[in-house]
Amino acid sequence: MRHSIRQAKAQAAEKSKKRDHPILRGAVAFFFAITLIAGGYGMFVHPETPLPRAWNPMQPLRIDDQITPLTAWKLSRASDDPALCLAALDGYASFTPMNDMVISDQCHIQDRVTLSAVGQAKLDEVETRCAIALRLAMWEHHSLQPAAQQFLSATVQSITQIGSYNCRAIRTLEGTSTRMSTHATAEAIDISGFQFANGERISLLRDWDGNTPQAQFLRAARDGACSFFKLTLSPDYNALHADHFHLQSRGWGLCR
Repeated sequence: MRHSIRQAKAQAAEKSKKRDHPILRGAVAFFFAITLIAGGYGMFVHPETPLPRAWNPMQPLRIDDQITPLTAWKLSRASDDPALCLAALDGYASFTPMNDMVISDQCHIQDRVTLSAVGQAKLDEVETRCAIALRLAMWEHHSLQPAAQQFLSATVQSITQIGSYNCRAIRTLEGTSTRMSTHATAEAIDISGFQFANGERISLLRDWDGNTPQAQFLRAARDGACSFFKLTLSPDYNALHADHFHLQSRGWGLCR
């Protein structure tokens, strides 16, 4: 009898050891992890997922989506992928895709488009990269129009641009640099002012200084651009930018 009890206890202990074996525990954990991942992936891709598209990393950027922590990542992804970029612009800008223009290794426009409007705002037609057009569209929708309503109770009707592509070196206060400008590859655009639906015109050169509603709008426009462009320069940067915003699709996050 005692032998049977000892034997039963030994067998139970052995089973307990098997259940506690590290390999077995790892296998169980792996199984549950895969189940959770599969369930999470299903939530992202299911046609009837309750997850809003702006919060869904599987859904590409759409300009009228709300801003979320995923927006910058989605914008960079679309900016780097010509097909995603054109798809995001469709319906939110007036543009025509064009063949790449290559003048030299230093001067070219890849993913070229001609752009004449973003959202509700027209532009004089400009040749630029799709990434610039997309970032302008995001800026117009999420920053310019809200700022125009807040400070001027108006709608931006047109954006005055003074160029995107220009095969030249960087200009500095000391003279021309030996490095090529991002304008040489149309990875930047210069914006000098705005016209509103009520007929009012604002220019950076005339209206930047002071605490007027016009100056407040321009500063809000600059700050908003910093959210969608990788480098933003304004009259606060230096005298060379006294009359325009320099907005760049690549850079290190400088916002001045």
